[in-house]
Amino acid sequence: MPADTLLIYCTCPDLKTAEEIAGQLVDDGLAACVNLVPGIVSIYQWQGERDRAEESLLLIKTSQPRYRELEKKIVTLHPYELPEIIVVPVEQGLPGYLDWVKQCTTEK
Repeated sequence: MPADTLLIYCTCPDLKTAEEIAGQLVDDGLAACVNLVPGIVSIYQWQGERDRAEESLLLIKTSQPRYRELEKKIVTLHPYELPEIIVVPVEQGLPGYLDWVKQCTTEK
């Protein structure tokens, strides 16, 4: 059985884009909370070349039932051709916090 709470990693090209995506996810009830971590450096392979970028990282907390819609929203809003969307199931956490995530992301 999959975990009910998910932590999603998503990098953005800058803090402004990260804030816009985070705000939309929370406003739409797709995420309970999104932490923004500015100033990360990513080194990666893209189209056969090594590249480097300064980015902002989103740490998105959501529930399993909202994941597909959240993924679609990120892909729609994100400026990257192939945005990073990595999902990590939350196996344990403070019960009250995990209940809050579920409450915030339950469709009305």
